[in-house]
Amino acid sequence: MRLALVLLLALLSAPSLAQPTAQAPTATPAAAATPTPADPAGERAIRVLMVTSQGRITLELYPDRAPRTVANFLDYAREGFYNGTIFHRVADNFLIQGGRYTPDFNRKPVREPIPNESGNGLSNLRGTIAAARAPSRADSATSEFFINVVDNPRLDLRGDQADFTSGYAVFGRVVAGLDVVDRIRAVATTTRDPIGYGVPVEPVLIERVDILDGGPISP
Repeated sequence: MRLALVLLLALLSAPSLAQPTAQAPTATPAAAATPTPADPAGERAIRVLMVTSQGRITLELYPDRAPRTVANFLDYAREGFYNGTIFHRVADNFLIQGGRYTPDFNRKPVREPIPNESGNGLSNLRGTIAAARAPSRADSATSEFFINVVDNPRLDLRGDQADFTSGYAVFGRVVAGLDVVDRIRAVATTTRDPIGYGVPVEPVLIERVDILDGGPISP
């Protein structure tokens, strides 16, 4: 069981860490409905549009739940960091991950990592966006993120607090374009250095990320 969990979290490791050549673990299929964070009514939300080569994804980010993580993502978005990067890892029954690699598989330089905000009451459910990090270092997230394509509660904060079970911080969810996420999860993949397995055969480009607006979440 412990070995299986370690292999699972290795998928979300920092790009500089070696990746095993294996298939992504199988997750329990989730319902098609977009998950709702706990008690969202009245909380602030910031809407972000992610334009990809597969279509448009609208995200709702929750700064009251994950202030440092949301601010970090928005800072990268404002400076145009994500423009022209790719979804470099796709696991059909797990997640899609991007936010640092260029189409020629170079890594863009990033700022200092941020604290892990996984204990915010938001779960890694289908359609949520979370900060990717090294599995052995809880406070190691930088620019990379992933979108859960199935319910992945095993990525949530666990009680034993060991680094590899410290959870992955959810900071928003997809509110439009989940069909685009599903198109991305279904693309053909291959194995390629330096990423390892799950690399799309045809690059899935993040063309740009636009910050749309912010305000209370509707009840």
